[in-house]
Amino acid sequence: MKLNGSEIIIECLKEQGVDTVFGYPGGAILNVYDALYKHSDEITHILTSHEQGASHAADGYARATGKVGVCFATSGPGATNLVTGIATAAMDSIPIVAITCNVTVPLLGKDSFQEVDIAGITMPITKHSFIVKDVNKLADTIRRAFTIAKEGRPGPVLVDITKDVTANECDYVKTTPKTIERVTDTIKEEDIVKAVNMIKEAKKPVVFAGGGAIASDASDELRRFVNKVDAPVVDSLMGKGAFDGTDPRYAGMLGMHGTKAANYSVTECDLLIVVGARFSDRVTGNTRKFANNAKILQFDVDAAEINKNIRTDASVIGDALEILKRINALLDQCNHSEWIQHVEELKADYPMKYNTDRLNGPLIMEKIFEVTGGDAIISTDVGQHQMWAAQHYNYKKPRTLLTSGGLGTMGYGLGAAIGAKVGCRDKVVINIAGDGCFRMNMNELATAARYNIPVIEVIFDNHVLGMVRQWQDLFYGKRYSATVLDDSVDYVKIAEAMGIKAYTITKPEEIVPVFEEAISLNIPVLIECQLNRDDKVFPMVSPGAPISEAFDREDLDKKDNQ
Repeated sequence: MKLNGSEIIIECLKEQGVDTVFGYPGGAILNVYDALYKHSDEITHILTSHEQGASHAADGYARATGKVGVCFATSGPGATNLVTGIATAAMDSIPIVAITCNVTVPLLGKDSFQEVDIAGITMPITKHSFIVKDVNKLADTIRRAFTIAKEGRPGPVLVDITKDVTANECDYVKTTPKTIERVTDTIKEEDIVKAVNMIKEAKKPVVFAGGGAIASDASDELRRFVNKVDAPVVDSLMGKGAFDGTDPRYAGMLGMHGTKAANYSVTECDLLIVVGARFSDRVTGNTRKFANNAKILQFDVDAAEINKNIRTDASVIGDALEILKRINALLDQCNHSEWIQHVEELKADYPMKYNTDRLNGPLIMEKIFEVTGGDAIISTDVGQHQMWAAQHYNYKKPRTLLTSGGLGTMGYGLGAAIGAKVGCRDKVVINIAGDGCFRMNMNELATAARYNIPVIEVIFDNHVLGMVRQWQDLFYGKRYSATVLDDSVDYVKIAEAMGIKAYTITKPEEIVPVFEEAISLNIPVLIECQLNRDDKVFPMVSPGAPISEAFDREDLDKKDNQ
């Protein structure tokens, strides 16, 4: 049948099982929105307050559901406003398809009104960027975009479509989406055998779980693998929930703000088994002194990650789930009881400490875990609150922590929370933000209110840019340049003005009743938590130092008293 380009776009989204699109209309994309209007009973459109919010919502939807997130934007500034969200998804390997529209073909390259080369701009931060100038190529391009976003290592894809293509007609034939096969052709039998032998020979193994274990849905197989290897587990920020954070084998997050037990375990181990992690600088610290006592065995779907940051002794390239299945089939039950006991002692000797007598981030996160039973989806912005959310909420399942790990995008969390809640209506969704981050995209409160999306927005309000101030305090002689937010902004009034119910918490005993009430209301809620500006995230590793030199407040006090 003959359809115009806009109708083809909608039909292709329906082919792919898309039920929700986040976006913002404009002149160049008007034809698409007109077609979308006619299919509003099949595809829900969430009008965000800003295109960046749409990109983060698509990202949060993808992370929480495991499906591809979709966002729309018009040409020029509409398209460029997606860039930060696309880059966020790229750094964390999140599958989204961003569809933008541009000026007509005759106007391309002439500095026309609201014209920009968005395909060129996003080329370095997407798996692929398309520009469609021929309606006959439109359907296949959209189908390719979804395939590329999902296959192998996931990531964002941009499809830019000229306005005349959205109006032109051609024949459309409905097609069943291509089945995405797991990457197995790169898994070599000799690599599997070598990996099994290395595991058998190890006396002090540690399993390091990253975001790839979540992307491949390998959580159950990872648990079986860990039990067979009989090893403690550490994770990256992106890997949280891949392995149950309440399991006795769990030693904590690795790296700059990881637990001392995790950092010391990796420093002492003789085999580090890496499942879907990329050895970020925030994980490794000084790479020359990282896991020097260990052989490194890395499993990753992306061959480019092998030997990129840390030299490996062996690797297996392919889908993490399939790799773990094959190794589990060959591996006999191991016994490392003495090593497990040693790591248990490290956990006992170096617990995560904080002051329970006054309101602070760690206490709030532990109380949120208590109230939700660990079954909520937590999104975060970036900074101290992000680290407290990672350290003090035990993620039991994958896809329950949504956070910008690679790009570190302030303002990410609220949009992501909206996307997650739209995709997972039965889940409690809570965004943890600092007051500095909240200012970046707080306009998305209006989105939550407009659609009555019951997310809980939590502001850790310490009146400073907390993490930057922490670095200024520790490494810049307490010169607090441009990090103090002493002003008269009233976040409760802002929330109420946007139609959001709001609370303020100032004392520990208020945490549980306020959160219980907020959850029970099942409406959008903002909770402002007044914190001390001098609170810090510990443990911490100084930039350039090895992770074995993690320090906390007690270590600083001892140093000051020497």
